[in-house]
Amino acid sequence: MQTDLFDADHELFRDSVRAFVNKHVVPKMEKWDADRLIDRETWRAAGAQGILGLSVPLEYGGPGETDYCFRVAIQTEIARVGASALQSGFSTNDDIVLNYLLRHADDEQKKRWVPGFVTGDTIGAIAMTEPAAGSDLRAITTTARREGTDWVINGSKTFITSGILADLVIVFAKTDADAGSRGFSLFVVEDGTPGFTRGRKLDKVGLHAQDTAELSFDEVRVPATSLLGEEGAGFAYLMQSLPLERLGIGIAAQVSAEAVFDWTLTYVKERKAFGKPVGEFQGLGFTLAELRTAIEVSRAYIDRCVREYNKGTLTAVDAAKAKLWATDLQDKVIDAGVQLHGGYGYMMEYPVAKAFIDARIQRIYGGTNEIMKEIIHRDLIRD
Repeated sequence: MQTDLFDADHELFRDSVRAFVNKHVVPKMEKWDADRLIDRETWRAAGAQGILGLSVPLEYGGPGETDYCFRVAIQTEIARVGASALQSGFSTNDDIVLNYLLRHADDEQKKRWVPGFVTGDTIGAIAMTEPAAGSDLRAITTTARREGTDWVINGSKTFITSGILADLVIVFAKTDADAGSRGFSLFVVEDGTPGFTRGRKLDKVGLHAQDTAELSFDEVRVPATSLLGEEGAGFAYLMQSLPLERLGIGIAAQVSAEAVFDWTLTYVKERKAFGKPVGEFQGLGFTLAELRTAIEVSRAYIDRCVREYNKGTLTAVDAAKAKLWATDLQDKVIDAGVQLHGGYGYMMEYPVAKAFIDARIQRIYGGTNEIMKEIIHRDLIRD
């Protein structure tokens, strides 16, 4: 049973994305891993191909496409070749940073910052996590104090996706220590702002091509026009945007599981042992049958979540379920894929090995899967 999420327009768009991936992604993946960075030319090529900033309205230079199925098509085609780092970078830009700007920036801010997300000239990052504050964002220590009409930001952030290349960073900061959840605000800090510095490019287990960095803010002075949305509304804004972020992670996990399963199935049909393809052995065959069933059942839920998001009815709890389930399934499928490849599954020249190290972060970022369980649990108790 295949997904029924895509119509003819989506499939035409997928063809365009596939052409981009084959021309601009596949030939560069090894270099990206070695450089620990995806070159800006690739971002601009993606913009020229029309696969960035889909949700940007016409008045800001975008196509104004709000059907999230097109974003799923992008994720699917990138997963097909195992370019998880690019997948993560594009999702951070479109599903997170751009989403915040479109939701909360005023018209002048949008005119200034949004058009570059369509062309690929602007790479964004969001700075929430700190050395001592991950899933518990209320524990952050980065502050922003008002001085006249300016704001002055102090603090440090870590594990920031696109932290090295980012042209602008949305910073989550505490603006009133006594206001509880109303004491946090969002600020846009642009590259080159005095006091804003980038630390080391972090050496990660996987996603090597994705630049991840530490960021520091030392008396960073920004004008009032850098405040994103209302003062004190930052935490509420985060809560509003988390469903899309977690849906995006769930989709990435789902399409990765599908791709790895396909690679594995092809391999076991070709690889022979004891005179026949290893895929014909019953024990291995039962594993494949279980995984394929789980993948298809999971896809039905993910597709339903996409449709709910398109209707504006996807809840934070259902997005948490999608993230929890799909990333756990991704881990299971990839682990089995490595095993069924035998020794070759442990060789980095095989995409299943790269998928193995790239996927581990999926159960951590966007809120750990333990936090997803707590969100679901609280909803059950509340009911």
